[in-house]
Amino acid sequence: MFTGLVCDVGDILRIEDRGGIRYGRIRTGLDVSAMKIGASIACDGCCLTVVDKEAVWFGVEMSNETLAKTTLGTWQEGTKVNLEQSLKLGDEIGGHMVSGHVDGVAILEKIMPDGEAYRLYFQVPEILERYIAPKGSVALNGISLTVNEVEGNRFVVCIIPHTWEVTNIGLCKPEDKINLEIDILARYVARMLGK
Repeated sequence: MFTGLVCDVGDILRIEDRGGIRYGRIRTGLDVSAMKIGASIACDGCCLTVVDKEAVWFGVEMSNETLAKTTLGTWQEGTKVNLEQSLKLGDEIGGHMVSGHVDGVAILEKIMPDGEAYRLYFQVPEILERYIAPKGSVALNGISLTVNEVEGNRFVVCIIPHTWEVTNIGLCKPEDKINLEIDILARYVARMLGK
């Protein structure tokens, strides 16, 4: 589990295809020596497993399912990636409960200044629109955000200057694809209601 509070923005150092598995090496400012092989880390919102590491980088593997449902297939050397280490018992939950299981890809339609902040307008696949509600939560590239407005399969979030500067969301531009995780509670409520 994660909270959607990004700890670092890493850089992709290497991407390789290894017989049906895609391997990525990510440079980070996080304490790699404290990471365990097999640990979970959210990379642009996707829960991935640390498979190897050295002083300033760790490696992850991505399955075909992960590549089909996320933007990770577009990673290349130099790509900036939001990183969050998994929660430990007793950690503060400052964002919202995030599983790292990306539900689909949202398309950034436009960015509008809003004072010192920014309003970002997204379109999502119609199958996911019922899970997004005003004042509900979403994770975009692993960032915990509050939904401000919803109309059909479009929604708006507001990004404060701090988030704009310390995550990769400030690097996004219209037509970019962003990993979307819907709120866990919305997913289970819909399932319970048979929708």
